[in-house]
Amino acid sequence: MLTSTTSSSTSSRSPADIAARIGLIACGALAQPAAALVDRHAWPVDVHPLPPLLHNRPHLIAGQVEALATSLLRRYPTVAIGYADCGTYGALDEVCDRLGLRRLAGLHCYDVYAGPARLQRFFDEQPGTYVLTDFLVRSFGRTVLQELGLDRHPELRDDYFGHYTRVVWLAQEPDPELHRLAQQAADSLGLPLTVVDTGTAGLERAIGGLLTLPVPAFPA
Repeated sequence: MLTSTTSSSTSSRSPADIAARIGLIACGALAQPAAALVDRHAWPVDVHPLPPLLHNRPHLIAGQVEALATSLLRRYPTVAIGYADCGTYGALDEVCDRLGLRRLAGLHCYDVYAGPARLQRFFDEQPGTYVLTDFLVRSFGRTVLQELGLDRHPELRDDYFGHYTRVVWLAQEPDPELHRLAQQAADSLGLPLTVVDTGTAGLERAIGGLLTLPVPAFPA
């Protein structure tokens, strides 16, 4: 069963402390880098992640977000949603409208990292582009291979990925180990790897804008 987890940083806060802070419900794939940005800028934000495997069941995202948001709104004066649409086809927007909340712009977290125009160019160049982030590179064995059953039935690989032509890794904080894991992921799908260094500036701008908090200026 998919359940929500709450940032441990909130466990020792008093009601008065929480009343001066923002509750950010974060996609599990964004929660760790979002928390790092919160710490870096000392933003008055508590990150409350939901399970990253919800992305394999996007029809559950809106309900899980609504349940956690309803709970957090009893404690926080402001709650924001660290999800893009993420395959909910507008269901998450209905929750946000009903509760008076804001979410990250875009169709998915790839837009946050690479920018929607840049990402669209990747798909225009090769419609069969499979996209990875640092989180997906690290968790590929669990979130992709195990979830799709390819660790047990590798013969199904082409049924799932036969129409893909490349893997694009949107690298936020690449290092040699992540490069190795990204190449391993692409090899396991039988696809060439393209590395696009995005950094975390897009996520920083997106979260800062969502929470109306100051962020440094970045080159366009």
